[in-house]
Amino acid sequence: MRLLFDQNLSPRLPHLLSDLFPDSVHVREVGLRDSDDTIIWQYAKTHGYTIVSKDSDFQQRNLLHGAPPQFVWLRLGNCSVAESADLIRRHCPAIYTFGQDMTQTHLMIP
Repeated sequence: MRLLFDQNLSPRLPHLLSDLFPDSVHVREVGLRDSDDTIIWQYAKTHGYTIVSKDSDFQQRNLLHGAPPQFVWLRLGNCSVAESADLIRRHCPAIYTFGQDMTQTHLMIP
């Protein structure tokens, strides 16, 4: 499963989680640093990524357009990179299960 981390998350996350989610990238790594959600959405759809963000706008887009791409919504306030990585690690089985079911559009992780 390949994750595309949104701008509101640390660009260090793909490296910190590479043992679980190899080939994942941050939007900065693919030239989408200041891109709007529509461009990020299309990139993820075209290249087979699941979007990971703290931004609820992707959830609304998923409800309107469906998947792909799928969307993992991290319901986090301000926290450290380590706390973000730990949350994703703890929910790794749920994220993988979600990724296998293309009838699901989004996964909310509290």
